[in-house]
Amino acid sequence: MWPPVALGAPLLVGLVASAVLGDPFALPRGLRVLGWALTGAFALWNGWSLMLMVQHRTAVLPGGATRRLVDRGPFRISRNPLYLGLTALNIGIALLWPSTWALLLVPVGVGLLTWGAIVPEERYLSAKFGDEYLAYARRVRRWL
Repeated sequence: MWPPVALGAPLLVGLVASAVLGDPFALPRGLRVLGWALTGAFALWNGWSLMLMVQHRTAVLPGGATRRLVDRGPFRISRNPLYLGLTALNIGIALLWPSTWALLLVPVGVGLLTWGAIVPEERYLSAKFGDEYLAYARRVRRWL
């Protein structure tokens, strides 16, 4: 499953539900600041992650051939920094909209992302890199 769809579909459903049905409760307006912070963090974090992937000449898009494991920068903190960033962006958008439904559906997107992208990628990396990937997976958490 393409990660932007896994996270984007529940986000879109939540935004539409908020527009059509209204929210079950209002989000505090002060959370908009957090929404902007998460959106900015997404841009910096994912930009840094993508830059490292390009520098190491490894696949940027899901499904592409991975030439080597990147274990620097954000990849020292999370095995999935791009997905972590996309999740932060989803939360940021939900807070900026504001949409309680979109915020409540973030775990659904994370579940779809885990099932549809992360687990297959981990199988691929384990098969391709063997012990090197397994050692990396022991050192670095999937998310944080």
